[in-house]
Amino acid sequence: MIIKTTNYRGIIIILLFMILHVHGQEENNHRFLIMNYNVENFFDCVHDSLKNDNEFLPTGIRAWNSTKYYRKQANIAKVITAIGGWNAPELIGICEVENEKCMRDLTKFSGLSHLQYKYLHHDSPDPRGIDVALLYQPQRFKIIHDEAIPIHFQDEPNKKTRDILFASGIIATGDTLHLFICHFPSRLGGEMESEDQRFVVASVLRTKVDSIFAATAKPNIVIMGDFNDYPTNRSILNILKANPLSDNPAPDSLYNLMYKLHTEGKGSNKHNGEWGALDQIIISGNLLNQQNTFFTTQTNAHFFDASFLLENDKTFLGKQPFRTYVGMKYQGGYSDHLPVYAEFVIKTSN
Repeated sequence: MIIKTTNYRGIIIILLFMILHVHGQEENNHRFLIMNYNVENFFDCVHDSLKNDNEFLPTGIRAWNSTKYYRKQANIAKVITAIGGWNAPELIGICEVENEKCMRDLTKFSGLSHLQYKYLHHDSPDPRGIDVALLYQPQRFKIIHDEAIPIHFQDEPNKKTRDILFASGIIATGDTLHLFICHFPSRLGGEMESEDQRFVVASVLRTKVDSIFAATAKPNIVIMGDFNDYPTNRSILNILKANPLSDNPAPDSLYNLMYKLHTEGKGSNKHNGEWGALDQIIISGNLLNQQNTFFTTQTNAHFFDASFLLENDKTFLGKQPFRTYVGMKYQGGYSDHLPVYAEFVIKTSN
């Protein structure tokens, strides 16, 4: 009796070829990580006579000193490296940093020092002296332009707030990426009472975005920061026009990667027992096109809620951000905000 055998050798060769082909494609795709973090009052210990920073001085009400400053610096570095894992984030928006010294110390003398980050920072007219900044890896993002976009309140000419940091750079694909780092005016004094101030900042930001849309057919735009409003609030949804994601995103529209997460009860900040997405990443529709060499998807956007960033919420139960201070009591935590991040894909070849 003759038994016919299958040509296993040929099948194995075909399977190996398919595996190697897929693996080769994966090797040509690289992750590009963008994050934003409101670090909560990253002050140095030196008095700035032009700013109201007395609260965060050794002689101030919080007895802020070099030991607390270095711990804060180390905590920020720990968060950034924890998000990146083996591959550090390429771009990091920072909110609530006092000055360039803080950024220099963070990049030179913390756990980030070996990663060789560069930074962009401009002093803003904020009364307390807290600004926004950008950390970037110069080998992955080559700066071609940066500027501070000032905010003026016509009805309150003496009121000051943070500038918007705008930067453009070239990524590995040769594409230009436009970045906006924002920290909208706070809700101090009441959400509705302060809403008009956030309307003004959103309008200024939208005007700058429209100028990019007018100059470029399919621009790559990323807007991130602490907006002190949620994705469903009017400043974001109606004035900035950052929409929920759709099945057919338009390249000349903005989409909020945190919209769906917010409506699901997730967020970066907890207020009165409720989580919400005050911190957001908003992108232009072109970045949702997976045929491009640089793109992302909604499932690639996250709030970073590692256990070390949280503590028990004794009032409302569950967890809450592990802060540096609770009231005036120092506890050495991280921030009252969780970081937000989005993973992008770079196709180095097709």
